[in-house]
Amino acid sequence: MTALTLSTSAAPGLRADAIVIGVAKGAKGPVVAPGAEAVDKAYDGRLAGVLETLGASGGEGEVTKLPAPSGFKTPLVLAVGLGAVPEKDAEYGTEALRKAAGVAARALAGSKKAAFALPLDDAADAGAIGEGALLGAYSFDAYKDNGKDPKAKNGKAPLAEIVLLGGKPRDKAYKAAVERAVAVSEELNRSRDLVNTPPNDLNPESFAAIAQAAAKEHGIKIQVLDDKALTKGGYGGILGVGSGSAATPRLVKLSYTSSKAKKHLAFVGKGITYDSGGISLKPAGHNETMKCDMAGAASVFAAVVAAARLGLEVNVTGWLALAENMPSGSATRPGDVLRMYSGKTVEVLNTDAEGRLVLADALWAASQEKPDAIVDVATLTGAMVLALGNRTFGIMGNDDAFRAALVEAAEEVGEPAWPMPLPEHLRKGMDSATADIANMGERMGGGLVAGLFLREFVGEGITWAHLDIAGPAFNEGGPFGYTPKGGTGTAVRTLVRLAELTAAGDLG
Repeated sequence: MTALTLSTSAAPGLRADAIVIGVAKGAKGPVVAPGAEAVDKAYDGRLAGVLETLGASGGEGEVTKLPAPSGFKTPLVLAVGLGAVPEKDAEYGTEALRKAAGVAARALAGSKKAAFALPLDDAADAGAIGEGALLGAYSFDAYKDNGKDPKAKNGKAPLAEIVLLGGKPRDKAYKAAVERAVAVSEELNRSRDLVNTPPNDLNPESFAAIAQAAAKEHGIKIQVLDDKALTKGGYGGILGVGSGSAATPRLVKLSYTSSKAKKHLAFVGKGITYDSGGISLKPAGHNETMKCDMAGAASVFAAVVAAARLGLEVNVTGWLALAENMPSGSATRPGDVLRMYSGKTVEVLNTDAEGRLVLADALWAASQEKPDAIVDVATLTGAMVLALGNRTFGIMGNDDAFRAALVEAAEEVGEPAWPMPLPEHLRKGMDSATADIANMGERMGGGLVAGLFLREFVGEGITWAHLDIAGPAFNEGGPFGYTPKGGTGTAVRTLVRLAELTAAGDLG
């Protein structure tokens, strides 16, 4: 993992492979951002003009490299675009800093050390820059043969050390911001690793083993229900989905507790380690990325561990509903009826609507502990991708205020989210002549139908929200900001922020 430190050193005297500065888009050309004063001075105040000559505009995500000025102990200056210059008296937003730091860290792959001299006004800025840089430096190369360094990124190892200039190493707020950035980024990157791991190496059993190792390391209580325990307990949804695979399902419960906690949150994650669609087989072209269908469970796992590492004063329980959805002679068929853990029966009309089945069992299990709130996270429906695209996840819930708070928390940490309704008229479409409910309803509004299905398995009186992360969980395009290609770790930071707000008593 890339190291992150604070430094009060002057930019010219710091030994590093590069110094990162910010450049913004002004009305009349690029504008050198605060933090780069020493570099600008060494260019006789003409740095903006030099950057413009090199084609820089200050646009978001833009990278311009130039030789460091005379007297500097770093050979390279990397100017990264911050976007538009803030309005008068305004500061650069934390998300702009996060993105810029991520772009710079990715551009410096192969370097051992880089000094970041981006705008840094307070501890929050330090945390944002550190987080963005750590997330941007991420690389998944476990399965690549890169010669001498198997951990290298296309032949270049990820940036090894990040130094934040202008930070205050002895200031408690700054130290806490950096420690938080490291904990959250490391766990988010762990979730990315899980999503990127091929399904022949990551199945319910091996995922549970990874969770057990992390729980032991961070003092988290863990319980793993295997197929025998699930059968004894009556977890018909998880068992039904996993029945077609040689890799048997698991339900993992992770419990982080604080002696000072006054609230209890439950996070529930969909963990389909590979989704073929089952008997309702996915069409050609839709199978190749289905290793990512456990992204919700990966995010829940990462958030619980991060909460433990941060010592948050809130109890957090994570439920990982793990199964592999495969077609075989033992697989659940369209038309089968499953008896869920709650006792309700579900007519399975489409075996590719499997995520809601494993979540239903886990939601009911979480409800038995009567937490103050439950949040489930899932790559649940293609309909949500059609509605919101590839970078925004939808949030539904049974409490408008809680849903709004989650949307706000997501936006605060840089994860675009949008509130979605649960229209009551769509519930009728899931009526079944055979069972209590069907796992499919009207085709139009399918993402909302899935949310309504999940609501049926939330205990009475419990505040609940559903995050459908099908769009942003896996990035099939090129990297941007601090987001890599492949697994993104989306929703981890939203869950951690929710836990922080709950611990602070800011959610009632």
